[in-house]
Amino acid sequence: MKAQAVLAFFFTLIPSLCGPQDASFSHVSMNEQIVTGRLGEDVILPCSFESGPNVVIHWKNQDTNVYSYYRDSDQLEKQDPRYVNRISLFHGEIHNGNASLSFRRLTLQDEGIYICYVGTSLGKITKKIVLKVGAFVTPVMKYEKNTTNSFLICNVLSVFPYPIITWKVDNNTSISENNGKEVGSLGPFHINSRVNITGSNSSYQCEIENPLLKQTWTGRWTRKDVLHKMQSENVLLSCKPENSFFPPNQDFTVTWYRVESGSALLLAYFKNSSQETLINQPRLSWKEELINSRDFSLTVKDLHLSDSGEYLCDISSNESTLLTSQTVHVEASPRAPAGIIVPVLVAVVSAVLLLSVAPRAVRSRRCIGFHRERHPPTNQDSSSAGTTEENVALSDYLPNTGTEDRS
Repeated sequence: MKAQAVLAFFFTLIPSLCGPQDASFSHVSMNEQIVTGRLGEDVILPCSFESGPNVVIHWKNQDTNVYSYYRDSDQLEKQDPRYVNRISLFHGEIHNGNASLSFRRLTLQDEGIYICYVGTSLGKITKKIVLKVGAFVTPVMKYEKNTTNSFLICNVLSVFPYPIITWKVDNNTSISENNGKEVGSLGPFHINSRVNITGSNSSYQCEIENPLLKQTWTGRWTRKDVLHKMQSENVLLSCKPENSFFPPNQDFTVTWYRVESGSALLLAYFKNSSQETLINQPRLSWKEELINSRDFSLTVKDLHLSDSGEYLCDISSNESTLLTSQTVHVEASPRAPAGIIVPVLVAVVSAVLLLSVAPRAVRSRRCIGFHRERHPPTNQDSSSAGTTEENVALSDYLPNTGTEDRS
């Protein structure tokens, strides 16, 4: 009541300072409205009045002169330097009873109670606007591992006021963060909240809420069963979000990583707003029909032993992040070792060569033996007899042409 009496006195005094056109004010009213803005963005502090001649407008923040308008023009000689070139009235709407103040590029220092005073020849009004400024840059959930441990980090680059952070594991059991760090004692805050992953838990959830902006973000990590595959086979790495986790019309990105100790190798990327797709490895493939049905499973073809490891699918939007982790073990195909294969191949080739050469050697030896064993021809028909015997012997080793001598 005391503060309102002071304000009433102050606004009664202003007309006499601003000129005779403001001397007939007869009514003062005070009501309060809360306005919430975002750090770095624009906001409007509303103030309306009954239109009339000889308009006087004053905006104040405690004892600070924010903005003044009378005699049909801005009066900014005494304006606080914090507001220079950042605030303005809607001059074209003043004659319609609009004294709202436009704020640009909000800072945390802009928070406070603002008083709008408007006077005309018909009367005067005062309104109290409580301005609150919040910040909430979209958080991210990161999965990292070193030689001994794996852990999850929920990271917020800029948030104000300090948010509510909740961690849950399987069956929604609440847990405390193992390691939390914040930067900025007065805000905005930069927060890292971390938990270690234990072998018995297959899912973790991190929820970050900004109650001022009424905004909540959720990150979830899920571990799939280990896949055992043989060398040269194909494997399908599963990644399909729940519809409740990602609304149908929400923009999001999908990123596949190969996770190693202290690093993550980018494998594939998809952005639904532009349908942009990137694949970094020739043995990877994404089926378009699966993507259209919101299934982002990735196929790795012709597996190598070096493909054994952990793979991570990251689906992220402004409201949530879903991480799916899957481990693949690639085993050698059941083949004979290279040290045995080479000698066996040599032996097989040698045997084939011997089989192809042996008949020729046998024919040669039989022919030689025939010439050595046949008796010398007699004087009678010696030429014809020798020729006949020799022809019969050679015919045994000539290839059969499939015809017979019918003479």
